[in-house]
Amino acid sequence: MKAPKEKSALNQATYYTEEGLKKLKNDLHEMKTVQRPAISDQIAEARDKGDLSENAEYDAAKEAQGLLEMKIGKLEAILSNARLIDDSMIDTSKVFILSKVKIQNISNGMEVEYMLVAENEADLKAKKISIESPIGKGLLGKKVGEVAEINTPNGIMQFEIVNISR
Repeated sequence: MKAPKEKSALNQATYYTEEGLKKLKNDLHEMKTVQRPAISDQIAEARDKGDLSENAEYDAAKEAQGLLEMKIGKLEAILSNARLIDDSMIDTSKVFILSKVKIQNISNGMEVEYMLVAENEADLKAKKISIESPIGKGLLGKKVGEVAEINTPNGIMQFEIVNISR
């Protein structure tokens, strides 16, 4: 009996803002047009230095090439399943991806606002948190006035949903 196939994270549709999708495409373009030729040049230079069996530069360049090709393949797979979200269609009655959510920590009264985004777009400095993070998962599907109980390394924290916007 065959074991059921696990769904790879690379085969699942992921949702991005226009800005996030553009960044992924730019990263891929840079890898293919700048980094790939640079590594090819390094390999050619190292090959010209003679005996490949004892050439550390050649080995390092080949390893870098393999890692780059792996990154390119992964990014291409992510982009093939990427979906652009039209933020004008976001329902603000509940917390979804691309919602801006103002939450209040019940224990200390502190308020903070986050935008829930795809894993690759998460940037805490820009107040963008991943829907895969504990807080992101805990907020998904909640309505204004509801309390999300979120399991964190410091224990269970409670956050009240104060506002949801686009």
